Amino acid sequence: MSVEPVKKKAGKLAKKAMKKVPDEWKEKAKDEIQEESAKQIEEKVESKANHASEKLAKMKNRNADKVHANAETAKEKTQDALLTLRDKLKKVKNAGDEFQDKISSSTNENNSRVKGVHDIKGISNVKSPSNMKGPADVKKSSNIKSITSIKKIG
Repeated sequence: MSVEPVKKKAGKLAKKAMKKVPDEWKEKAKDEIQEESAKQIEEKVESKANHASEKLAKMKNRNADKVHANAETAKEKTQDALLTLRDKLKKVKNAGDEFQDKISSSTNENNSRVKGVHDIKGISNVKSPSNMKGPADVKKSSNIKSITSIKKIG
């Protein structure tokens, strides 16, 4: 059975009763009704606020757990990446050390140094046609010393 028809009947009866009640009672009834309705509204608002604050607290805890879990995984991933980077850098350093050892040992063996920029000939060192020897400058058989022309030490 529905509650609506009962509420309607009760409302009609209350209206009829209010018409027959003295004015003093009407004022008291209005005051009490206002106080009751204020209490009920206050209780409803408090219960909704409490419910909302509980939900917020649960969500806050859940989110805090998620954040800590994600931070922990990020920390682990970063540490793994840094460890692999350190290993790679060690390999590169060792390879560089070996390369330097090879270079230094090869230069010590040959007793020669690696040519630098100052060892490269410039334009002034290149022979020009005027600096080249011609047919007149070539030695002839008359210019070659013989055994008799060599001075003896003595």
